[in-house]
Amino acid sequence: MKQLPGRLGFLLAAGLALPVHAELPAPVAQALQQAGIPDTHVAAVVHDLDAPEPMLLHGGERSLNPASLMKLVTTLAALDSFGPAHTFKTRVLLDGTLKDGILDGHLILQGGGDPALTIERFWLLLREVRARGVREIRGDVLLDGGYYRLDPIDPAAFDQAPLRPYNAPPAALLVNFNSVAVRLSGDATSVSARFDPPLAAPALANQLTPGEGACNGLREQMTLEGGKFTLNGRYPMACGDQAIALNLLPPDASSAAWFRQIWSELGGKLGGSVVSGSVAPTARLLLEFDSPPLAQLVRDTNKYSNNVMAKMLLLNLGAARFGAPATWDKGERALRAWLSARDLECGKLVLENGAGLSRLERISAASLARLLRWATRQPAWFEFAASLPAVGLEGTQKNRLNGSAAQGQAWLKSGSLKGVRNLAGYARTPDGRRRVVVFLINHNHAEAAGRAQDALVEWATETLADPGAEAASAASESVGKAANKQ
Repeated sequence: MKQLPGRLGFLLAAGLALPVHAELPAPVAQALQQAGIPDTHVAAVVHDLDAPEPMLLHGGERSLNPASLMKLVTTLAALDSFGPAHTFKTRVLLDGTLKDGILDGHLILQGGGDPALTIERFWLLLREVRARGVREIRGDVLLDGGYYRLDPIDPAAFDQAPLRPYNAPPAALLVNFNSVAVRLSGDATSVSARFDPPLAAPALANQLTPGEGACNGLREQMTLEGGKFTLNGRYPMACGDQAIALNLLPPDASSAAWFRQIWSELGGKLGGSVVSGSVAPTARLLLEFDSPPLAQLVRDTNKYSNNVMAKMLLLNLGAARFGAPATWDKGERALRAWLSARDLECGKLVLENGAGLSRLERISAASLARLLRWATRQPAWFEFAASLPAVGLEGTQKNRLNGSAAQGQAWLKSGSLKGVRNLAGYARTPDGRRRVVVFLINHNHAEAAGRAQDALVEWATETLADPGAEAASAASESVGKAANKQ
């Protein structure tokens, strides 16, 4: 084999890598300074996928709160472990005699951890029950959530906002993300309010009066105390008709309310109650109802940062590896076992629920970047990358950098809590380079970090962010051509 020319050999021996910068790019550093955020509270990695070393590595080993970036770890583990086509099943069983459309006994809904049993899909499930010949249920409907074993969760514990849908608890049988709605409408003389679906409890006390002004702050006018849901204050006519999603009830109660509403709409009759229960030995299977494929579940989880979906994926990982019932401990052990098996151990990883809705969870920017680079070499990478919102176009990134050159050129998951503003994902340059981008900010002024985040995304999507890159790229091409001639 011939030796490579001296200049090319020298460049090849040097690794043809872009120089590693510990200093933040000037526009990023300036934006952080203006926001009052010291760079000691920041970690950033930008890594060209074709280069052995990162272009930018600043504070990469700092252990920081990832907020919703933890969903990247959970969803990637789920995709790699289960496969993109995997589904989670909800089973319907009959315990009794079915004759002429009448079930003389109980109907059982057994949850299997479907994170996306929305109203529409729950309607399809119950329609399938009707299509299988069940018209009237003379016994009870039993809701079996035994696939998970979880202690009760105080929905106010995280941020004292228990009615917010993002605080919904996971459950093996979870309908519509445990969300019900209060529907509001008004005219010049009155404001009407009702629950959808109708609820026997809590009582609804509507004390709203018509008003003027902008339509905002409606959630702050809602309280739940002593079994009474109260609406206070003025309802601006600019609001029109509103449906406000609420995490109002425990999962079984929400599922029961949705069952009664949809079963009635489908023309079904129910003689008994809808209560928690389990599968009796005498029950027989009527049908299995599949969730959407995991690739779609992961897209919905990441594009819209759905906390309860991410939590359920972590629990499902635990049940798959260590057996049902799923617990938080099994979920954490399963995720750590997956990281170890893939040689992706994160030494500073702290897990709580896999969704990032936590003050405890921690990870380093370097670990996240390594995970994202590893993903690009896996069969499920296309599904994983497609789950990240495109900047300026969709999901949680729809309003970022609209009209800029970076619009549509980066696919990023964001993570935000009080004092936390983070981004991670992939960027593409105009000449086709692909890069991993991770930017973690943990500081009291993090809410002011938007311009710094935008500056890093713009920097990462430039063709040549480093003056030496053009020479290295040209040298790499020359080496490739020379090697092909050997």
